[in-house]
Amino acid sequence: MKRQTLLARLFGTLILVPVLAIAQNSGTTGQRTEAAEQDNTSTWSPQLAANIIKQVRDKLTGLPDYGVFDSLRFAFKGKTIVLKGYASRPTLKSDAERAVKGIEGVEGVDNEIRVLPPSPNDDRIRVSLYRRLYSQPTLRKYTSAAPGFGEGPSVARAAGGITVDPPLGYHAIHIIVDNGNVILTGVVDSKTDADIAAIQANSAPGVFSVDNDLQVAGNGKDSAN
Repeated sequence: MKRQTLLARLFGTLILVPVLAIAQNSGTTGQRTEAAEQDNTSTWSPQLAANIIKQVRDKLTGLPDYGVFDSLRFAFKGKTIVLKGYASRPTLKSDAERAVKGIEGVEGVDNEIRVLPPSPNDDRIRVSLYRRLYSQPTLRKYTSAAPGFGEGPSVARAAGGITVDPPLGYHAIHIIVDNGNVILTGVVDSKTDADIAAIQANSAPGVFSVDNDLQVAGNGKDSAN
C-alpha cells in the first residue's frame, strides 16, 4: 500500500470523530454524516461545520509533538470544540488547545485531553510494544519509520525515556500506555492485522490489559489517531 493512501486514511479518521459523537447523542449512529449536519444547523451551517472540522483535523494532525504514543479526538458541544484523548507529554495538551481556539466560528475549547503520567515502566512497555508491532511483516506497512527504532543509542532516550524521544514519521497504529494498561487506536486494512497487533500487545511483558480500538478501513466505524 502506498504511503499516501495510509496517510489519507489516518488523517481522515479525525474528520469522523465529531460526527460519531454527535450521531451517538442523537441516537442515529447509522447515519453519522446526516446527523452531524442536522445537529449543527442550530449552530453552524453545514458548510461552515464541514470547514471547521477540516481545520481542526488539519491543526491537530499537524502538531509537531503528536506522535505514535498519543491519540487525539474531538467533538462539538454547541460552538465549543471538545478535545479528547491521551497525550504522552503535557505540551501536546496545551498545544492542541492553542491550535484550535483561534478557528473562526469557534466560541470556546473544552480541553479534556488526559496527560499520561510519567513512568519509566510505561516507557519500557512503549519500546517493547513499538518493536513488537512494527517488526511484524504485515504491520510494517503502517509506519514510515526506519526499522529497528529504539535499538540504537540516544542521549535523550537514556535521560528521559522514549516519551521524550519518540519515533518520527507517520504511524497508522497508535500505542497508548497508562500504568501498564494499553489502548491500540488507529485504522488498519483488515481484521487480521488488528488481531495481530492485539496478540503482540497482549504478550508483551508488563502489560496488564489491552483495549483494541483499532478499526478496519471501510467498515463504517470511526476512530482517531
